[in-house]
Amino acid sequence: MKISHQNRTLDLSLPKIMGILNFTPDSFSDSGQFYQLDKALYHVEQMLADGADIIDIGGESTRPMAAEVSLEQELQRVVPLVEAVRQRFDCWISVDTSKALVMREAAKVGMNLINDIRALQEHNALQTAVTLDLPVCIMHMQGQPRTMQAAPHYQNVVAEVTDFLRQRAQQCIAAGIKQTHLIVDPGFGFGKSLQHNYQLLQQLQVFSELGYPVLAGVSRKSMIGQLLDKPVEQRMVGSVAATLLAAINGASILRVHDVAAMADALKVWQAMQQA
Repeated sequence: MKISHQNRTLDLSLPKIMGILNFTPDSFSDSGQFYQLDKALYHVEQMLADGADIIDIGGESTRPMAAEVSLEQELQRVVPLVEAVRQRFDCWISVDTSKALVMREAAKVGMNLINDIRALQEHNALQTAVTLDLPVCIMHMQGQPRTMQAAPHYQNVVAEVTDFLRQRAQQCIAAGIKQTHLIVDPGFGFGKSLQHNYQLLQQLQVFSELGYPVLAGVSRKSMIGQLLDKPVEQRMVGSVAATLLAAINGASILRVHDVAAMADALKVWQAMQQA
């Protein structure tokens, strides 16, 4: 399975690492430590050296209870950073946004992939994605970031998330997005309880059966912190373990903070497979 954009192709026959770059002052995981352009670019350089295949840039914190970010703020954060990364590095650039104008402006300066937690359901987002003709990741979320963890409820979380992603993918294709441009994400931690998250992880293979690459983002999330009773800065080992399980269960793109540790874990697993 592959995704392509212009002269770039991402071969997903082996899992690829997506390094997270939160360009916000209030990220849940890195507390704004990369919220300066020079620090952000140094972090990109380090993640690429450590083995990242994609850099995922976000200008809006989507942690539970996060304050909403205005369109102007998100544009000011994201667009110059995408442009700076594109000028300096030959890598895939993903932008974590739900706003149509951010998608358009980021595409002008070098974005390759739209990563939308709201699955192109915001105003004009779907039509914009069609026009841009970019690969896009659509994610499942119950509720909105500010309130999604209040009381998430499902009859059958795996079936309901699968149904949503199947239907939304079909709607995207009907609107004009290429089937080969779609990636699906079950949305770990987005309107899911601890039990829901581990049910999704256990049955992640179900999402591969939809016929699209699967993105898994569990890094440093509360599903690790609650289970291990550890703060964000002590969740690396748990995050790498959970992400490796996601890869074993069929995830093609692994969205992580700790790129070097994840690359090591993947190498060990792949060596065992090839032995």
